Amino acid sequence: MAPKTLAEKIIGSHTAGGEVSAGEVVIVKVDYTFSHDAAGPLLINQIQKLKAGTLEDSKDRTIFFIDHAVPSPTKELSNDQATVRNFSMNNGLALSDAGNGICHQVMAEDYTSPGDLVVGTDSHTCTSGGLGAFATGMGATDIAVAMKLRKTWLRVPESIKIKVDGTLPRGVFAKDLILKTLSILGTDGATYKSMEFEGKAIDNLDVYGRLTLTNMAVEAGAKTGIIASDERTLHYLKEFGRAEKYVEIRADDSATYESEIPIDADELEPQIALPSSPDNVKPVSDVTGVKVSEVFIGSCTNTRIEDMRTVARIFRSREKAKGLKLIVTPSSQKVYVRCLREGILETLLAAGALVTPAGCGVCFGALGGIPADNEVIFSSSNRNFPGRTGNPRAQTYLGSPATAAATAITGEITDPREFL
Repeated sequence: MAPKTLAEKIIGSHTAGGEVSAGEVVIVKVDYTFSHDAAGPLLINQIQKLKAGTLEDSKDRTIFFIDHAVPSPTKELSNDQATVRNFSMNNGLALSDAGNGICHQVMAEDYTSPGDLVVGTDSHTCTSGGLGAFATGMGATDIAVAMKLRKTWLRVPESIKIKVDGTLPRGVFAKDLILKTLSILGTDGATYKSMEFEGKAIDNLDVYGRLTLTNMAVEAGAKTGIIASDERTLHYLKEFGRAEKYVEIRADDSATYESEIPIDADELEPQIALPSSPDNVKPVSDVTGVKVSEVFIGSCTNTRIEDMRTVARIFRSREKAKGLKLIVTPSSQKVYVRCLREGILETLLAAGALVTPAGCGVCFGALGGIPADNEVIFSSSNRNFPGRTGNPRAQTYLGSPATAAATAITGEITDPREFL
């Protein structure tokens, strides 16, 4: 058997033959399929058009989420959510209802395990790769078929190795690392590839940070992002009562990669994506002083519990700048409850933050927090294309939750190391 990358190993284990190579088109068994209120109505329509009947054979592996607009701000979105809710209940499918959290975060908390193959109707499905899974987004028709048959087709992607050695310095986080990676690859430098992260810095990164890396692999056009499972993965699964789901999965030492990108973590400083693309990246030292009207700390990219702890440490005994809008949205109800128990919510409220229910929030641009014309928003989310936050006349900068917190305090883009 030829040495295999992580993508080849996981995909191969889900085929009848058990072994695949990059470039092959294969039929694979699917462990989990999911959709949400933004894409679910179209998906449900496709299932009905296909006359697929019931989803009885896959109901224990199918999840619908209501997470994009929480709570719904319009009757149209309410109708979409009712469609998803009723379809789920009528078919006995798992439903993660409004307020339970963003699909990608809840998948990582409650469902995805190392070695799984997961597909969903969202481009950031690749988040689950932080647990050592092959996870990717697909269109409504493909997911409809996968939900019915519990299998789909894939072209096995070539793999790019992102080798990160050294140690992330104080005040530098996984978000800074993935922004640096995007500055190297660009938004199409990994199109339909598997981005596989390894190296000392990755070994020392907890799963919270790993999920941030794999979440934004799609911003380089990647089919997925994957990180090998290890003791940190096991620790994470134990944290959510799923230790029995742990398996070790890693690439073979002599596996063939299309290319390798070396990054020295020791040399990194906080990174900022400038308008209007996630790969338009500069170090924070080149961007400090830009005035900001709104700060959003949230999204499936960040606001896991470690992010929230860091943000609270920065805000402790400090307040947001006068006139600045500060919106914080935990990524799941589990994160929200932990923030409540640890006093993080009290710290955020004392700083002047508006804390919303768990969900996509400002990132999706369909709920509250939409910026006014010509306003500048600093966000911990994953995309800053024109109109992403609901107003094409506003500008969005991206950075880590720590940088977002520091920026909220001063009212201008600020190096978080000043507060850590």
